Amino acid sequence: MAIALVSAHAECFSDDPDMHDNHLWHMDLLARAERIPELTERALTDNHARRRLNRSLRERGMEAALRDRAEDGDRGALYVLVRLMCETGRVQEAQKVVQDIGPEDQYARQIAARDCWT
Repeated sequence: MAIALVSAHAECFSDDPDMHDNHLWHMDLLARAERIPELTERALTDNHARRRLNRSLRERGMEAALRDRAEDGDRGALYVLVRLMCETGRVQEAQKVVQDIGPEDQYARQIAARDCWT
């Protein structure tokens, strides 16, 4: 019910800050309700949905889904996956993911170098 109420007053990148905040809240509610398919569909065209989806996948330990998204071109998913691997001490695995999925992605390489060794 909360999702329906908030979505009626939500707009991405609205000039009205309340509408924009409601949009962010809507994405958060979808994730909390585990409505991953709906969030995934919205992530195709909505940056906020994409970021919230990737965060939700991380929170749920769904590394395979993050990897699939990264392989499909979602750089945000790649960054989330590499950070997760670094934080859990899987340095070589993180470096391999970067090499396999984004060998030319300087930011992914920087994450693997900086976050895995600090």
